[in-house]
Amino acid sequence: MSVKVENTQNKNEVKLSFEIEAAKFDEAMKKVYVKTAKYFTIPGFRKGKAPMNIVEKHYGSQIFYEDTFNELVPEVYDNAIKENNIEAVSRPNIDIIQMEKGKDLIFTAIVQTKPEVTLGKYKGIELKKIEYTVSDKDVEHELEHMAQHNARLITIEDRPVEKGDFTVIDFEGSIDGVPFEGGKAEKHELEIGSGTFIPGFEDQVIGMKLEEEKDITVSFPEDYFSKELAGKPAVFKVKLHEIKKKELPKMDDEFAKDVSEFDTLEELKKDIKTKKQSENDDKAKYETEEAAIKAVCDEVTVEIPSGMIDTEIDNMVKDVEQRLKYQGLTLEQYYAFSGKKEAEVREEMKEQAEKSVKTRLVLEAIMKAENLVPTEQEVEEKIKEMSKNYGKQGEEMLQNENLKQYITENMKMEKAIHLIVENAKIK
Repeated sequence: MSVKVENTQNKNEVKLSFEIEAAKFDEAMKKVYVKTAKYFTIPGFRKGKAPMNIVEKHYGSQIFYEDTFNELVPEVYDNAIKENNIEAVSRPNIDIIQMEKGKDLIFTAIVQTKPEVTLGKYKGIELKKIEYTVSDKDVEHELEHMAQHNARLITIEDRPVEKGDFTVIDFEGSIDGVPFEGGKAEKHELEIGSGTFIPGFEDQVIGMKLEEEKDITVSFPEDYFSKELAGKPAVFKVKLHEIKKKELPKMDDEFAKDVSEFDTLEELKKDIKTKKQSENDDKAKYETEEAAIKAVCDEVTVEIPSGMIDTEIDNMVKDVEQRLKYQGLTLEQYYAFSGKKEAEVREEMKEQAEKSVKTRLVLEAIMKAENLVPTEQEVEEKIKEMSKNYGKQGEEMLQNENLKQYITENMKMEKAIHLIVENAKIK
């Protein structure tokens, strides 16, 4: 077998020319026959028992060519990439020149390669100091949230519905006098002012009295998810059964004891402030790192191969798909609800994908320039820390080479970011 590597006219792209001996191609073809024989039905033979030459005579030798190529080429291609130290960043564009039984397999593969990054200034960059302090108002806001969470609902019988009340209603909606699917419910709980119902509906419940019945007229939004209902006026027959209101607990030491491990309200406030400050410090650290990375990337111009962008977008789409899966949705349903096609969504992701790829390339260049490599002990400590969080045995995780490689690469990135920030001039 012979492999020839040459640059193409395009930057960050190489062409590999392969020539594989006829004997190897024919041998791979026999393997394919053995794997696929059970699918062939030839008159005069039991299914899957016809000899290879009979199958070829009946269907033509070409019947095995595609599978033979897929059987033979991936390993050959991967070895050629490794042996020639090619950092491929795209799927290969294959062009088959000759593929025939009894003859050498000849084909070419054009693949995009990782671009070289010429670093600009990454030490001594100027950054604006980012910090967030915790105010008394922030602490009070958190206390209010805790009070809301621990509030109790009390029944109201001596007044009509007000904004903020929790109601229990029956309703049945119709358009032009015809009920529509999903427009009816009994004993439905609705918080007035929550905005969870069709715009205008909750406002018209305000003022209703217990056991009162009322017709409420609204129009579905033009962008309503159900196209059959979008933009159409509807009438809902509503009956009010219950009115309830939140009663907030008194903000005192007893409240602190009920909602926390502290004995006094002041101790609880102090703890809230400490935790909020920690959150703010993490936020400031993240935003400082983001600003530092952007400043360094702005100093670098690099031609990013389209294959790297496409791969990054693929990963972003997979992330979206995974998040949708947790919500019981599919990508196809998402496209239908959003009214967007896959190509539109991918185009919207392109700018972020380019930013992510450039950031990674620049950080990798800094890692290489500064020889930033975590020690074996640092990697092990990180994995042990992860094992505690995930409840897995540390020793078992330490034996996972793929995990160790993943952690190592992440730690290199962290070291590069730390180096940029530590050497920055923060005003």
